Amino acid sequence: QVQLVESGGGLVQPGGSLRLSCAASGSIFNRSQMAWYRQAPGDQRELVASISKGDSTGAYSKYLGSVKGRFTISRDNAKNMVYLQMNSLTPEDTAVYYCNSYPFPSDWGQGTQVTVSS
Repeated sequence: QVQLVESGGGLVQPGGSLRLSCAASGSIFNRSQMAWYRQAPGDQRELVASISKGDSTGAYSKYLGSVKGRFTISRDNAKNMVYLQMNSLTPEDTAVYYCNSYPFPSDWGQGTQVTVSS
């Protein structure tokens, strides 16, 4: 059973933007927090951003320092969707992006590839 499906990745030039989407099952989505993670080749998976269930505006969202001010996490509780708006992308943002619960992630989905290159 597929419980997490990420989409929206692709190839983009430096300075460009992408909006990632995540469709989550209710059992995962209804946990306290949802998050985006990423993993670059040869690196460990890292937490990119997290958002609490009741934080509809994202006022209390947390971000990895290197993406703060450029990325925005949001969620739609009615649709069990999580989004990541990524602006001013740099090659260092190249990675496979995953969504999952936080701080205790469930089984991982396939992720969506983001490649930032000229």
